[in-house]
Amino acid sequence: MLNKVLFLVGPTAVGKTGVALELSKKIPLEVISCDSMQIYKELNIISNKPQQKILKRMPHHLINVVSVKREYNVADFREQALKAIKAIHKKDKIPLIVGGSGLYMSLILDGIFRGAKKDLQFRSLLNQQAKIYGSLYLHNRLKKIDPQAAQIIHPNDLKRIIRALEVYELTKQPISNLKSERKGIWGKFDIQIFGLLCEREELHNRINARVEIMFRAGLLKEIKAVLKKTLSLTSSYCLGIREIKGYFAGQYDLAEAKRLIKQNSRRYAKRQMTWFRKDKRINWIKITNDDTPKNIAKRILAKIE
Repeated sequence: MLNKVLFLVGPTAVGKTGVALELSKKIPLEVISCDSMQIYKELNIISNKPQQKILKRMPHHLINVVSVKREYNVADFREQALKAIKAIHKKDKIPLIVGGSGLYMSLILDGIFRGAKKDLQFRSLLNQQAKIYGSLYLHNRLKKIDPQAAQIIHPNDLKRIIRALEVYELTKQPISNLKSERKGIWGKFDIQIFGLLCEREELHNRINARVEIMFRAGLLKEIKAVLKKTLSLTSSYCLGIREIKGYFAGQYDLAEAKRLIKQNSRRYAKRQMTWFRKDKRINWIKITNDDTPKNIAKRILAKIE
């Protein structure tokens, strides 16, 4: 098992932390957080960081890495995650990568796509063409230079179509070819990926309940302190900050702030699942309201090779 890397992924509020804790009781592991907001020191309640008692019992990496005042990009995450995997293996333990960021998972598994720099003038030209002829016109153009990318990118996904055309314009290589050259840990370690999945209504109930718990835990106080700082662009994207900022500004009452966070969290969970469902390497564990973290962990342990 010393060459093994495990992943535990799924949408927000599905119960990943509790299951990870139960797994840690049975196998020697340390957790690498796969969450784009838990890296920030000041975002505790809003990012749903594991409680201190859990952090003491189960070592975590990539939590509390930088201040909200600092930018933190995907390249930073990948570099630190790879170092953490190496460090955990040196302790004869198993890295368990836990989180809901499909992008961060992909960065570890498949590597980073560095691509080409931006060409704002070329982008502007393509956007003008799209306004006149429609996105399908650009999609058909993409088909001629990169059929593989055109098959993956939806004809209405103008942003990705333009990026693919831009990369080709700058590098004279199809973006699909460049992406295939990415190098990650897939194929280099004994990797198993487990995903937690529950019914939509049940997940929504869990999300709604979590938001209520966050407010009772002091979310308003935390965000009030955070907003006194000059937030980096990346940290300002944290779900919940904008909604509570609107409440502080008197744009709506507390009930509406809660409603917006719940609504946007549900939408975020939907986007997470859209990403994860595309990855056929994930072994899905279907859970119900009656499942406990202990029996979910038991089912996962039975599948670990």
